[in-house]
Amino acid sequence: MTNLQLYLIVPLAPLAGALVAGLGGRRIGRAGAHWVTIAGVAISFAASCVIFADVLNGNVFNGPVYTWLVSGETRFEIGFLIDRLSVLMMVVVTFVSLMVHIYTIGYMADDPGYQRFFAYIALFTFSMLMLVMANNFLQLFFGWEAVGLVSYLLIGFWYTRPTAIYANLKAFLVNRVGDFGFLLAIALVLSYFGTLDYAAVFSRAPALAGVSIEAIPGAPWLVLSAICIGLFVGAMGKSAQFPLHVWLPDSMEGPTPISALIHAATMVTAGIFMVARMSPLFELSDSARSMVLIVGGITAFFMALIAMVQYDIKRVIAYSTLSQLGYMTVALGASAYSVAMFHLMTHAFFKALLFLGAGSVIIALHHEQDMRKMGGLRKYLPVTYLTVLIGALANAGFPPFSGFFSKDSIIEAAHASHTFGAGFAWLMVLAGVFVGGFYSFRLVFYAFHGKERFEAHDHDHDHDHSHDHGHDDHHGHAPHESPLVVTIPLILLAIPSIVSGWVIGDVVFGSYFGSSILVSEAHPGVKEMAEEFRGILPMMLHGLTALPFWLALAGAATAWTLYIARPEWAAVVRRKAGILVTILEEKYGFDRFNDWFFAGGVRKFGSGLWRYGDVTVIDGLMVNGSARLIGWFAGVVRLIQSGRIYQYAFFMIFGVALMLTYFIFFREAFPR
Repeated sequence: MTNLQLYLIVPLAPLAGALVAGLGGRRIGRAGAHWVTIAGVAISFAASCVIFADVLNGNVFNGPVYTWLVSGETRFEIGFLIDRLSVLMMVVVTFVSLMVHIYTIGYMADDPGYQRFFAYIALFTFSMLMLVMANNFLQLFFGWEAVGLVSYLLIGFWYTRPTAIYANLKAFLVNRVGDFGFLLAIALVLSYFGTLDYAAVFSRAPALAGVSIEAIPGAPWLVLSAICIGLFVGAMGKSAQFPLHVWLPDSMEGPTPISALIHAATMVTAGIFMVARMSPLFELSDSARSMVLIVGGITAFFMALIAMVQYDIKRVIAYSTLSQLGYMTVALGASAYSVAMFHLMTHAFFKALLFLGAGSVIIALHHEQDMRKMGGLRKYLPVTYLTVLIGALANAGFPPFSGFFSKDSIIEAAHASHTFGAGFAWLMVLAGVFVGGFYSFRLVFYAFHGKERFEAHDHDHDHDHSHDHGHDDHHGHAPHESPLVVTIPLILLAIPSIVSGWVIGDVVFGSYFGSSILVSEAHPGVKEMAEEFRGILPMMLHGLTALPFWLALAGAATAWTLYIARPEWAAVVRRKAGILVTILEEKYGFDRFNDWFFAGGVRKFGSGLWRYGDVTVIDGLMVNGSARLIGWFAGVVRLIQSGRIYQYAFFMIFGVALMLTYFIFFREAFPR
């Protein structure tokens, strides 16, 4: 088998599985649907691992696979760029996707849309792989939009729920805002570079560093800054950065496996991966990197704060994802692309673990998501408890868990950067560590410790959707551990959540990324950090004395005090915080503002068009007005056409009199 055939297997195996599961219907049955899609993703994962080993031996590939369109001198191609950056993403995406596929067998066991769900998640995997393997902007955009489309189908999977339909529409529309900037940037690339091929664009970029463009007369912009900012606006939509973050918490309306898939390794990290891939362009634009730093800093801290007041277990993790994406974005702005990709990888494992762990709790409690109706679950769900605890420790950034290495490196990178906005971003990511420690352990203590609060709850609440009749026969029983198809993926994700951070030496400070990421000599932050790096153990020992560790510990200790030692204090603190809690519960008013300004504005604009445009102008003036005019004219003519002889005689005499008057007076008054 040639290398190219192996590369083609990676995206096409999940696509084949999706097509068979989606179109096979009754012929293959429910078991057939999960076997064929899991086999497709497993083949894809195995092929990715083989390619990974091949790339480590120095075999990279960059070339077209298929020419889609030729327009003049420009070729629009489907092509692959297989280097150390894309192959890391391929392994992470296929592994997390495989775990999610296996887990779904248990989670969606009683759902009537079982086959449709498997078809969607396999299609989602295909779209994401096309995005990360692309070697040109056309294929990148195809993968980008395909991921957006399939996420729309998945978030609104339970289409009988109004909340799910609202959430998927919101995700779709907010992503269109980001995609507008993304498409403008691609159009600028094509018009200034004359090609959409990455390698050609990157090699010509330095020659365009000083070229400016005037969209508004008298206000010149550097072309590369305009391109980079446009690309980053696209990333803000996909990777849910402030202020385009509003869709991501609502996407929790989809089933839990898809929450894990969207929030862990795939959709939301597409923007991070894309900016890292575009490092040769971003390195030439200071203003774009400043924007990346500031937006990332705001997202990292202010979204983490919202997680502190959420009660829905999945929403806590969703706001945590927003915060972690902010961390990755800060690393990108600080020119620490390798650190951003490293955090992307470690985060993929522990965030998928947290989501699937939350899903296991939700199954045990008959689809209850409110943490106020949990508590004391650790003795009933020991495996779930242990794996969620590992996920929380990694998320909070405690050594030796994977999150510690990547989070600490981001804080160091922000501190070492001299780009405008780096100081602000550093303060934000540092303050976010305390908040991260607090909300991670608030979730663990609230759900698994303390007194049991789940026995008294009724089972007719709104989280029980009509699709889950199968779990109803457990009512009245104590919760019990989830089946093996749920717990095995949890264990398999817990392992890299502990150990994946240990490769930091080669990935971040070594030459792992090689030429796939370009960092300018003017931004030596990561190089300086590499000189101080002595190995994993010294880094952990140093971490125990550094500020971030103590901030995370303080956050965890605060959570322990409020939810274990003195649970009565939590309500007091909440009451005393008053307006601050309200601001956080209202999510800073973004949703309310968007509903009032954008959605309300469009509705008002539409009703105005209907009232004045449709009713008044079109119906009133044009349709009914012309009918009235003709009616009036017909009424006047009817007076003349009466059928009475004396009337006709009168008009004839009157007409003759008019003609005589004209000839006698007017001819003499105005002679020719």
